[in-house]
Amino acid sequence: MMRTSLLVSGVAGALLDGERDLAGYTYGDYQAEFGKNSDESREATFNSNMALIIEHNADSSKTWFATVNEFTDWTNDEFRSQRTGHSPHPQVTLAAKTNVAVSDLPESFDHRDTEGVVTDIKNQGSCGSCWAFSAAETLESHLAIATGEAAPKLSPQQIVSCAPNPDQCGGTGGCKGSTQPLAFNYTMTAGITTESSYPYKGSTGKCDESKISPVATNDGFVQLEQNDYTELMTTVATKGPVAISVAAGGLGWQLYGGGVFSKTGLLGCKFEIDHAVQLVGYGVDNGNMYWTVRNSWASSWGEKGYIRLQRYGEGAEPCGVDKKPQDGMACKGDTSTPTYCGMCGVLSSSSIPTNMQKVSTVEV
Repeated sequence: MMRTSLLVSGVAGALLDGERDLAGYTYGDYQAEFGKNSDESREATFNSNMALIIEHNADSSKTWFATVNEFTDWTNDEFRSQRTGHSPHPQVTLAAKTNVAVSDLPESFDHRDTEGVVTDIKNQGSCGSCWAFSAAETLESHLAIATGEAAPKLSPQQIVSCAPNPDQCGGTGGCKGSTQPLAFNYTMTAGITTESSYPYKGSTGKCDESKISPVATNDGFVQLEQNDYTELMTTVATKGPVAISVAAGGLGWQLYGGGVFSKTGLLGCKFEIDHAVQLVGYGVDNGNMYWTVRNSWASSWGEKGYIRLQRYGEGAEPCGVDKKPQDGMACKGDTSTPTYCGMCGVLSSSSIPTNMQKVSTVEV
């Protein structure tokens, strides 16, 4: 059988910062770059996705670009099943708002600018543990802010294996999904140990308490009000990075390479919440306001593991209905179809731990 490889034409207009010229890029090039084996079905999927990449990148008005990555030869169904799998927690506000006027906040803010507050990008693999990574990362950040010291790398695996989910909120637990508030609720009593003490293995497993030597704890958590732009912006600027939930299962996230992700162009996102990530800041790029979001798909994805989502402003954020409640319902039995706002539903479900403290280890 004669094999064909897609040859792509040049991208119209100037390349965005970080964008690759993929003219002439073939399936053979992809195999060599990403260490993929030859597979006709994979090649067909690659060609289909590559056509979408080229069509999107040829739009001279685009604010972000698509690119090749480890997911370019995956179908979108495969991508959703292996890299998402999370629903937002039922809305509970546990503290009074701390909003200040948006005009009083800095125009741009990024917690990565403070050494030790944001740890290196992690990789959840094919386990639906994004909720645990989002929680562990946010615990790390708030510990660093509370102590003024660089945070140790905390253990997502402890949360995956040990945090209970009796009402099946956000999934059935472990690699099948849960929520960041449930993680924060668990660490209030159990504390959390380091990654080196309880290493990540990418499967749910059984809780192994012998591996838990807590180095930090929190005394509670705050769930931000749903769809409140000002509260989210205030919280990330004045309190610390925030555990958030987004709709990341579309082809746009699958093929994202860099820039300010927006609905402009062929590849966008809806409001079907299915992924947990961490908000570390916000900013403006050539007049385009954005949220800076840390993902858990390794540093080879996106902007070294990050994505910038378009930010519209107070009262101007787009909203939409989660049309797949069976995928996005909060807890078992909840069949409501909630409305979420913000790019990719970024304002849907947000939370932070409170009163992070180091746990002292006493030698005996």
